[in-house]
Amino acid sequence: MNNRIKEYRKGRNLTQDDLAKAVGVTRQTIISLENGKYIASLFLAFKLAKYFGVCIEDIFIFEEE
Repeated sequence: MNNRIKEYRKGRNLTQDDLAKAVGVTRQTIISLENGKYIASLFLAFKLAKYFGVCIEDIFIFEEE
């Protein structure tokens, strides 16, 4: 699943650490999400969407296989 986390994070001039602290995860989790090596839980997806003030679908791009 692709995502736009890095785009939203950079748009707000946040570091990976800043975002991680804001949503209660580790910096490594943000790195893994941005690199597509980790799929966020529904809970984390909601937290990220709420933090950025957007819908989950704006951050996470669902592509059927």
